[in-house]
Amino acid sequence: MADIWLMRHGAYEGHRPGYHAPHEAALTADGRDEVRRSLPLPEGITAIVTSPIPRARQTASLIAHLTGLPIVATSGLLAEWRAPSIVLGRTAETYPPAYRAWRARRLTNPSLRCEDGESLTDLHTRARHCATFLHHTAHRHGPLLAVSHTLLLGVLTHLADGPTAFTAAARVPWQFAERRPFTVRKSVTPSPPGIS
Repeated sequence: MADIWLMRHGAYEGHRPGYHAPHEAALTADGRDEVRRSLPLPEGITAIVTSPIPRARQTASLIAHLTGLPIVATSGLLAEWRAPSIVLGRTAETYPPAYRAWRARRLTNPSLRCEDGESLTDLHTRARHCATFLHHTAHRHGPLLAVSHTLLLGVLTHLADGPTAFTAAARVPWQFAERRPFTVRKSVTPSPPGIS
């Protein structure tokens, strides 16, 4: 069995294709139903970690309530890609020119940021740190369920692609309340001190 399972939060208020959700967007009744239908969890999971963003935190809290499992950590490492504030609450047809220009150049210059947003390099670096955090937390608490967001989950599962993992993550999004096993490779996440 996998030591770590990754899960996307349930459906949230205002969701539509290409939408950059504000952080405060909450789970909908359908989202809570999706989370309930995702149970039972794979056998052996002993703890939950979650993104601090409300839709993920609410997903994790509902699972904890329904299963009796503890939430052992809430970490910003599991937060969604930090889109620039100029696109929050917007869809592709209303993106401002500065964001459109950034999108056209982001793959040739992955360290480029759009205003207060995270660059592709920033996101990949955070995902690498997140993989290490998950590995250490699973070592400490046993098999984990990590509740997060589609782009971060996509980058986590494509770490070997480097900063361009963002494009693979965007092409193959996770469905709401979808769960997949995560294998932490030692080349990406070093063992804790004293563990070989």
